[in-house]
Amino acid sequence: MIIKRKNQFFLLVILLIFITVACSKGANSEEQIETSIEENYYTFTDAMGVEVVLEKEPEIVVSLVGSYSETWVLAGGSLVGVTDDVEKEGRMEITNNMQVVGTIKEPNLEEILSLDPDFVLLTPDVDNQIKIAETLKQLNINHAFFKVEEFEDYLNMLNICTDITGKKELYEKNGLLVQKEIEDILSKVDNKDKEIKVLFIRAFSSGAKAKKDDNMTCTMLRNLGTVNIAAEHPSLLEELSIEEIIEEDPDFIFVTTMGNEQKALDGLKNGIEKNPAWNSLSAVKNDRYIILPKELFHYKPNAKWGESYRYLAEIIYPEIFN
Repeated sequence: MIIKRKNQFFLLVILLIFITVACSKGANSEEQIETSIEENYYTFTDAMGVEVVLEKEPEIVVSLVGSYSETWVLAGGSLVGVTDDVEKEGRMEITNNMQVVGTIKEPNLEEILSLDPDFVLLTPDVDNQIKIAETLKQLNINHAFFKVEEFEDYLNMLNICTDITGKKELYEKNGLLVQKEIEDILSKVDNKDKEIKVLFIRAFSSGAKAKKDDNMTCTMLRNLGTVNIAAEHPSLLEELSIEEIIEEDPDFIFVTTMGNEQKALDGLKNGIEKNPAWNSLSAVKNDRYIILPKELFHYKPNAKWGESYRYLAEIIYPEIFN
């Protein structure tokens, strides 16, 4: 009987020890989870649908797109490496603390790695940047893809960047205030009684093509209540046809240039503008054939997106905005 009680007591002690150990492990497990959460500084999903986990705030940042470089700085960040389009597009001055690591289409991987970055900004639109991302992944270097085509894309990127830098007041200044400016402009637009037809052309030294609604400027024109004739005549996207342009007779013809601006404009003069019918177009006769500034309509305007909307609104609706 005494032996039986001793065995029961022994089993009870073993059970208590087991419970104590199990609880201890559970507590340690919870502590490990909490520690893991604390270690992850910021997590977001990039333009490629990949979850990006930053364990700490980035300190050595490289950007492989000029407009992204500007956005990062607008978010309160600093850069050690940029591509040469930063200077070509007039985004910012390249200081002694920055190094040019090639072009947007051909960034130099060796120069990027020599800077020992802890965060790299890329675009999925350039094959070489996708290849570079594969190397960065193998080396466990944090990187993220962004894709900015419209204002909402810029706003989303700025939101993420200010989350990372911790300077949310710059999201308000360079993002939400710009959004309000755009909304105020659009709220004044009223063209219910008329259809305003536009043609948007992107010109370059070797030719010119119309663009439709998948283009940044075309999106702004659509939001301003205009109708893009290229949407009705898809063949204009491949080759400018004076016959189709005459058929639609747009109220406005807008042009942006790629590369050397003078060569692009010379290409138009020696091309479609030489056709005698060109001067019969309403847009041409009424001085509504307009060359748009690159910084607002070819390059991503970022914090100047409101200026881009206002520039177009003042041309299309002078009775409202002038």
